[in-house]
Amino acid sequence: MATFVDRVVLHLQAGDGGHGCVSVLREKFKPFGGPDGGNGGHGGSVSLVVDPQVTTLLDFHFHPHVKADNGKGGAGSNRDGANGRNLVLKVPNGTVVQTADGTVLADMVGAGTTFEVARGGRGGRGNASLANAKRKAPGFAELGEPGDQLDIVLELKSVADVGLVGFPSAGKSSLISVISAAKPKIADYPFTTLVPNLGVVRLDNHTFTVADVPGLIPGAATGKGLGLEFLRHIERCAVLVHVIDSATLEPGRDPVADIDAIEAELSQYGGLADRPRLVAVNKVDVPDGRDLAEIVRPDLEERGYRVFEVSAATREGLKELTYAMAELVDAERKAAPPAEPTRIVIRPMAVDDAGFTITAEADGSFTVRGVRPERWVKQTNFDNDEAIGYLADRLARLGVEDKLAKAGAQPGDLVRIGEREFDWQPTLFAGVEFVPGNRGTDVRLEEKSNRASAADRLAARKARRVRSEDGVGADVSDDIDEDDAE
Repeated sequence: MATFVDRVVLHLQAGDGGHGCVSVLREKFKPFGGPDGGNGGHGGSVSLVVDPQVTTLLDFHFHPHVKADNGKGGAGSNRDGANGRNLVLKVPNGTVVQTADGTVLADMVGAGTTFEVARGGRGGRGNASLANAKRKAPGFAELGEPGDQLDIVLELKSVADVGLVGFPSAGKSSLISVISAAKPKIADYPFTTLVPNLGVVRLDNHTFTVADVPGLIPGAATGKGLGLEFLRHIERCAVLVHVIDSATLEPGRDPVADIDAIEAELSQYGGLADRPRLVAVNKVDVPDGRDLAEIVRPDLEERGYRVFEVSAATREGLKELTYAMAELVDAERKAAPPAEPTRIVIRPMAVDDAGFTITAEADGSFTVRGVRPERWVKQTNFDNDEAIGYLADRLARLGVEDKLAKAGAQPGDLVRIGEREFDWQPTLFAGVEFVPGNRGTDVRLEEKSNRASAADRLAARKARRVRSEDGVGADVSDDIDEDDAE
């Protein structure tokens, strides 16, 4: 079973908001109690937080589907629904949050760093909150807004001051085991280390971390061996140490050729050219290894490397190497800009920003995009005519009707807002005030009939009677309307 995972895909679902409630108070001696429907609760959000005790993404490897709680629906007697519980996921230090297409959302470094990756939906308002002077008893309520749903990629990049790089079996695991308290697996075959190992080195008043990166081979930057999986773990290292095997028996291998091969892979991976380098020629306790180290040392020093002849078995030269590491780490820390507290940036909306845009599509339709219009559409119950009329009023007040007309929209054109499509009929809504009627209905949405209303028929009958009494050639039969013969 895997014990270390540094890349996972998470399927996140924030909680949906609860629906608002439609209710009218009915109690004895309170004939006009009014609306008392409560609001729905907000859905739970999904957040990531850096926990120093977490060192791997293993838990998410086995549980990739994450869902926060939904908000509860409102109820009568002005009872609001409960909010959904927020979900907080603990991730290791150095976790990079990306979208599926590689866009970086957050680089989480530092204990306690928090990032809200999926926001819960807003709860819908009940009819008590929607009541006003004209709409005293709304027959509708808002639906809960759906929570964010997305797939993200978590990628762990180890946070270490020093990175040990080199070919397999060069002695990196042995080296980190003797300079720190780390206990990596050590064996006499290649690719013993399958996961990065972190160790803390304490030297006098210096403390720094060292990462043992699994062995690299030519072609690692293109996916060969384990290089592509673990090269990311040296991106944050301030110092790189080449660990060279001076006692290898492989043909064509020597310290200079090994460094050239590793440097070629680091250059192809990119972003590491400015890191200071040290060279640790390991296994000098072997006679042939010491001879080879003395031969190649001048060549390496001519290239500008500081060379240390060390032995993880006898601990020869390790004190000088660790002091050199501490010196470079301190220099990098002093050169780094001082950490500044996170600033809260407020970006107010521009004065001329309407909060939405209208795009004329090639097929003759129009698409309205904006946070508020799309949210209002999601929260509208389209089975309720009064709710549809309320949505139309809100869109008209926002200016959507005017902008559609200026964009060239004609009555009957297809208008798309979010996932909903409408046949635009501006004469039904724009400039027409709400006329109270039966709850759940809107007279502006009623089908128009050619049949005269009762008031019109009464006025026509009175007019005919007046003409008959005045004797203006009216026929008695005109007094009888087929609609009134009951």
